[in-house]
Amino acid sequence: MGDYDVDGTTSVALMSTFLLSFYDRVATYIPDRYGEGYGVSYQGIDFAADNDFSLIIALDCGVKAIDKVAYASEKGIDFIICDHHRPGKQLPAAVAVLDPKRNDCSYPFDELCGCGVGFKLCQALVEANDWDFDILIPYLDLVATAIGADIVPIVDENRILAYHGLNVINTSPRAGFKAIIHQLKKDTLTITDVVFIIAPRINAAGRMKHALHAVELMVTDDFKEAQRIAAEIEEYNADRREADQSITEEAKQQIINNKEEELFTTVVFQEDWHKGVIGIVASRLIETYYRPTLVFTKSGEYLAASARSVSGFDVYNALEQCSEFIEQFGGHKYAAGLTLKPENYRSFKARFEEVVCATIEKQHLTPEIKIDAILPLGSITPKFYRILQQMAPYGRVICDLFL
Repeated sequence: MGDYDVDGTTSVALMSTFLLSFYDRVATYIPDRYGEGYGVSYQGIDFAADNDFSLIIALDCGVKAIDKVAYASEKGIDFIICDHHRPGKQLPAAVAVLDPKRNDCSYPFDELCGCGVGFKLCQALVEANDWDFDILIPYLDLVATAIGADIVPIVDENRILAYHGLNVINTSPRAGFKAIIHQLKKDTLTITDVVFIIAPRINAAGRMKHALHAVELMVTDDFKEAQRIAAEIEEYNADRREADQSITEEAKQQIINNKEEELFTTVVFQEDWHKGVIGIVASRLIETYYRPTLVFTKSGEYLAASARSVSGFDVYNALEQCSEFIEQFGGHKYAAGLTLKPENYRSFKARFEEVVCATIEKQHLTPEIKIDAILPLGSITPKFYRILQQMAPYGRVICDLFL
């Protein structure tokens, strides 16, 4: 069971194919974004119970699913949680809670993505059974895709995993990835290509239809079947772009109409906005109004939001200070999701503005252009480019470390 974004779907694809290589009683389940919402769901647990499964592995979610893990236990179902989001004060009563963000976790690297944590569980199984480590290498393309899409720092173990994962993508791509990239006229794909070509299409399935379509694309060995699924997902991606653009314009107009251009926060809501793109819209709004941003839409009896933040400001901590108005939330320093009751929206909006106003530093409200080094034009030579390529994959953090 996993989340419906790239990190979650790659995790599910990885874990299911790995387990099916030696055990045939494996099923995949991803909660419906619209009917069930984020994370472990009661419906998913019921599905497991109805089909006589005794273990659920939660991937890229679950570290706050205390009540749901207890519900599963009542049905005789154990849980293993592989997550990388910040845990709450209490952990679920699972068989194991694997999360490098746990305060008591002694693992030396705490920036793994959800798929990375799932990969480490597979690695532990390989070591415990004295199997050949090389059987894990074909799954590294999924890990690299999750690393790029989830924007975790590409340093230390992430850099090693991304490097070898890109090698798999470029030398022996799985059928699903090949179906996406086969028309590209490029000899070698970079982490940038993964982030801007592969990842948006995997994400589009969960945003516009159901994330299981993305899992099906990544687990099939049949190239023709992969092409069929990829063509469907391409249509979802086109729909996603259209919804993203129209909702962003509506949100901008709402800010202007409400005379909220000069606030410390952006909090907007419209009940018919597509839930699958509100995270993208929040990021777009930050490009115009550089400040912590939440975009709400209607989700059943509740309002659901995606939160995005600006460099240096911890939006997760800010949400914690508004928890009296929130039903459920989770995430990271710069991105989070939450739900609340409609009657609490205005109170939450006022409180969030108050918290951010009191805690954000002035410099965090201005985009910063970081100059890593001065590079004379004459230094940009073919030799320099080849040396730069040897340092790949790289991103913001790796540049900060080495330049």
